[in-house]
Amino acid sequence: MRRVLLAVVLVLAGCGEPEGSSTLEQRSRAVGETLEHRVYVPEGASDHPPLLVLLHGRGGDAKSMISDALVDALDEAGDRAPVVLSPDGGDSSYWHNRRDGKWARMVIREAIPAAIERTGADPERIAIGGISMGGFGALHLAAAFPERFCAVGAHSPAIFAEAGLSAAGAFDDAEDFDRHDLIARASQIPRGAWVDVGDQDPFAPAVRTLVARMDAPRFHPWKGGHDGDYWNAHTDEYVDFYVRELERCGKRG
Repeated sequence: MRRVLLAVVLVLAGCGEPEGSSTLEQRSRAVGETLEHRVYVPEGASDHPPLLVLLHGRGGDAKSMISDALVDALDEAGDRAPVVLSPDGGDSSYWHNRRDGKWARMVIREAIPAAIERTGADPERIAIGGISMGGFGALHLAAAFPERFCAVGAHSPAIFAEAGLSAAGAFDDAEDFDRHDLIARASQIPRGAWVDVGDQDPFAPAVRTLVARMDAPRFHPWKGGHDGDYWNAHTDEYVDFYVRELERCGKRG
């Protein structure tokens, strides 16, 4: 079976610098470099809002996640809207601890606390999601820290069925792949996680294998490919899911 080679730049339709968006610069001890996260506070957000962590895809960056579609959907949510943290995950970290840095530790121990301090977000109401590489990362982090998040969403997640099919640089080596193989760890992903994928997406077969092994996933197989047009078309649905689950989390608390 041939290796999956996905050489596309995963950038959503941008909106420049929307009001409420700011850079959160952080010297990361976990990865040994200065990172530039993005924080977005919707105009109608409450004084103690929930936090939505959105992980970007390979070839994208933290800024690329704050799209026009996302801003519009959050504005529609009014005072129910979460503030958004889009961490800087480098070009191809795949959001897991590896030789070049502890990327998962960075998100959990550094970026999230910094965003809470910056925005006054509720530390007990946090959701995590992402696209492509970020979708993989969201599922990985939710599996590793199941009590940390109220909800997890993976939009066109970059799922690989075996080490030999993974994209170049996604993992350090076969042993690193085995430690982070989401299909093998599917039962660790929290119940009710959202997963969607387009029918023309090259990751679709592996995503379906993963979903079949998950516990009661919210699976949405839609038409489309692995690109910004697909994600922007469904951003309203993504935001509705996160807002709803964060509200339920608040009521449980």
